[in-house]
Amino acid sequence: MNAGRRTGDLGDGTYRNPVLAADWSDPDVIRVGDDHYLTASSFGRVPGLPLLHSRDLVNWTLVGHALDRLEPAEAFATPRHDCGVWAPSLRHHAGRFWIFWGDPDHGVFQINSPSIRGPWTRPHLLKAGKGLIDACPLWDEETGEAFLVHAWARSRSGVKNRITGHRMSPDGRELLDEGTLLIDGDQLPGWFTVEGPKAYRHDGWYWIFAPAGGVETGWQGVFRSRSFFGPYEERVVLEQGDSGINGPHQGGWVRTGAGEDWFLHFQQRGPYGRVVHLQPMRWDASGWPVLGDEGTPVHVHEKPALPVQPVTAPATDDDFPGGRFGRQWQWTANPRDGWASSHAGDGLRLACVRSGDRVRDLRRVPHLLTQRLPLPPSRIEVGLRLTSTTPGAGAGLAVLGDAYSWIGLERGADGTAHVAHRFAEAVADAERDAAPVRAAPGGTARLRVDVTDGARCRFSVDTGDGAGFRPSGQVFAAAPWRWVGALLGLFAAAPAGTGPAGTALFTHFRITTV
Repeated sequence: MNAGRRTGDLGDGTYRNPVLAADWSDPDVIRVGDDHYLTASSFGRVPGLPLLHSRDLVNWTLVGHALDRLEPAEAFATPRHDCGVWAPSLRHHAGRFWIFWGDPDHGVFQINSPSIRGPWTRPHLLKAGKGLIDACPLWDEETGEAFLVHAWARSRSGVKNRITGHRMSPDGRELLDEGTLLIDGDQLPGWFTVEGPKAYRHDGWYWIFAPAGGVETGWQGVFRSRSFFGPYEERVVLEQGDSGINGPHQGGWVRTGAGEDWFLHFQQRGPYGRVVHLQPMRWDASGWPVLGDEGTPVHVHEKPALPVQPVTAPATDDDFPGGRFGRQWQWTANPRDGWASSHAGDGLRLACVRSGDRVRDLRRVPHLLTQRLPLPPSRIEVGLRLTSTTPGAGAGLAVLGDAYSWIGLERGADGTAHVAHRFAEAVADAERDAAPVRAAPGGTARLRVDVTDGARCRFSVDTGDGAGFRPSGQVFAAAPWRWVGALLGLFAAAPAGTGPAGTALFTHFRITTV
C-alpha cells in the first residue's frame, strides 16, 4: 500500500493530517533519546497494546505489542470487542518503559519493561474496580513523589465527568491513599464527559491534558495547578473551529530532542475508527499551551525539525512466510494453540475450528484474525485454498463491525467447494446470504474487497475459471463498533463435531490504495 497515503508525509518538508490513517485509538506518545514511541487502545484484541516507533513524528512503524494475553484470561476467551484495554499511557522512568491502562470491568493495570521490545511484565492490577478508565502515572522528578490519575466510565460506575488522583508508590505497585477528586466537570459551566487525562510536570505546574464534550463533537482541555491535588484552573486549547476536524479528542504531548513541542490526538472517523493527527504546540506568555493554529487543528503543516526519515507506515501486506503472520494482525480474543500453524512454505494455514452448525455470527468468533481498515480508498485482496474436505467447513475475508459481511469458500455436503458471501445487520444475531451460491470446483479463489469513500465495500471473487473477478452481492457499508473502527478479518471454521476439521490456506494478502 502507498505509505504516503497513510502517513500524510507530503515529501516536501510538510505533512497532511492524519499522520496515522487508521484506527490507532487514544494515542499516547513519549520520546527516549532520538526515538519517539506511541501506544494506543487495543480493547479486546490480542496481542494488545501496539507499540509504534518514529524518528520524525510523521512516519511510524509498528515494532510490536506489549501485551501477549488479556487478563483475567477467562474473561477474554470469547470476543469482547469494546472492552479490555482502554486509553493506555506510555512513560519512561528509572530506565524502564511503563504502560498503565484502565479496563472498565476490572480496574487499572500496569506493565513495564527495560526495552520497548520487551520482555514486558505480566499485568499487575494496581486498582480494582468498575468504571476505572484512562489511567496515567506521573513521577515528579522534583519531589521524588509518584501519582496516578484516572477517569470514570458511567456505564460501569454510574460516574463520569471526573478525574481522580492518587499518591502512588514509586515502583508503581500500589496506591497510597483512597483517591482525591481533582477535577469535577459538573462544576465547570459547559463542560461534560471530561476524560482521557494525561499528567505532566512542567514549569513549576502540575498539568492534566484531558478532552471533554464527547469523541465526535468535543474539544481538548488542559488543567493546571501548583499542587497535584489542586485546585486546578482550566482552558480549552484545541477545538474544531472552521477546520473540519471534528473532536478533536484525546492524545499526548511530546517534546522533541530539538526542543519543539507537539501534540498527537485522535479524530473519530466512523467506520475507520480513530485516526491520529499531529498538532504543533507552543507556550503563550501566561504559560498555557497553544495547540494547532491558535487553537484550531491544522490540516497541513511543516514537519518537526528532525532528520528526514523515509516515508513509511505500519505494515498491512503479508505473504505469511513460514505460516507466520505479521505484527499487524490481532485475534479477537485470547488465542488457543492450533488456530494457526507454521510450515515450510508461505501462506497462513488456519484450522477450521469447530464452532456450531456453521458460523452464524462472526462477531462472536474468537478465532478471527484481524487488522485495521485503512482510511484511504483501498483494494484488499487475498488468495484462499480451502483444503478442508469437511462438509460445512469454510473460510473467508470479512469486513467486521457492528454489522459485517464476508466472502469466501465453503464445502458442500457433496464435497464440492462453493463461493459463499454472507452478511449480518447490526440488529441481527445470524447471517444471511448476500449473493447466490456458485461453484468453485478447484477449491481455490482470489477474494477482493474494494473500499471507497464512506467505507462502502464492494465484494468480488475470482475462482480461476477464466472469467476473472466478478462482483458479488450488494454494496456493503462498513460499520464501527461502539468504540472501535471496522476491521478486516480472515477466518476458518467448521460445524460442531469431533476430531480435526482440516484447514484453509491464505496467501498474498495485499492492500492497495486506489
